Amino acid sequence: MEKITSSSENRKETRFTNDQDRPELQKAIEEIVDFGFLGVQLRVHDEKGEWVGSAGVSRLGETAKPPTNGHFRIGSNTKTFTATVVLQLVAEGRIGLDDPAVDYLPEFGLDRRITVRMLLQHTSGVFNFTGEYYEDGTVVPGIPWQGQEWVDNRFKTYRPEELVRLALSRPLRFDPGTDWSYSNTNYVLARLLIEKVTGCSLAEEMQRLILGPLGLSGTRVPDTQPEIPEPHAHAYYRYEDAGEQKTVDITSQNPSWISTGGDMISTTQDLHTFISALMGGKLLPAPLLAEMIKPHPKVGYGLGVFVQNAGSNGDGTIITHNGGISGYAALMYSTPDGSKTLTASINYVDDAAMSLAVAFQKVIQRLVEEVFGGGHAESADGEI
Repeated sequence: MEKITSSSENRKETRFTNDQDRPELQKAIEEIVDFGFLGVQLRVHDEKGEWVGSAGVSRLGETAKPPTNGHFRIGSNTKTFTATVVLQLVAEGRIGLDDPAVDYLPEFGLDRRITVRMLLQHTSGVFNFTGEYYEDGTVVPGIPWQGQEWVDNRFKTYRPEELVRLALSRPLRFDPGTDWSYSNTNYVLARLLIEKVTGCSLAEEMQRLILGPLGLSGTRVPDTQPEIPEPHAHAYYRYEDAGEQKTVDITSQNPSWISTGGDMISTTQDLHTFISALMGGKLLPAPLLAEMIKPHPKVGYGLGVFVQNAGSNGDGTIITHNGGISGYAALMYSTPDGSKTLTASINYVDDAAMSLAVAFQKVIQRLVEEVFGGGHAESADGEI
């Protein structure tokens, strides 16, 4: 596998290896820009080799394309990394997957029916601290993460315990283990569980168990740090102030408001290396990897990953987790053996109305069809 080096980060032509000219992939990412997104960087590893390309712009008002080795916020892809660390600690005998979570985190008074597995699979019923959207249309807000209020306070620090206590002050959405509902709170609890069991920070455990062994030098667990390493494309947020539309560069922000629900930073190269190694059995023993990719019947969610069908013309099952956070989207797809992957980042102008949400689903479907031959992408409501 040829590594893309920083000396070529600002090249504007299509990047590919093994002389594989793949115009269909370049066309696909140019179509993403046509949907209204600012820029995209895409990396594909398959039987034809490695292909890397970008389209659109890195920042508003300029013409340079996004760097093909750029850093970006990966949103809910953070959950896959976090679930992997928990399962690695299960493999080390330090956590029991079906143990009550309260045994590890007694200070929160969690319902004893909530197990570690339920946290990783979103079956705990715990309120989502970024807000809940119910089937009848009812919305129960959580912390501010949209609109001018969020923009004005985007450097505020939240501690994970604060987010958990806010969530636990609200009723359970359902009895633990009886249903499925995407909740960022589950993964903040997973972070606190990791830190309690190991006596180390999540960043330290991530480095010990994943980043170090795989050489993921472009991946960060930022905690409260607002900056993204260079090179990177820029993210924006649009809101209305006294009847006037304002657009703000939000590339820098304190991501502690989402914590382990979606705070990590990575690159398309590192996401490829990670998901390929994970699915290839290099991070987890086979029985635990099998547990990870065992889908919940309601939505096809395993432990930190979505498990979906690639469609009648595709390669069967694909494993994925996507993420979106404040002007960035991250895509991560793999075949179950890690032999074929798609990793991508999209930068765009975000807003409270999520005006690009429908386009985002079309974009995902277009890329999955191009690389895996068919199918559609599962996405959680408000996946961040």
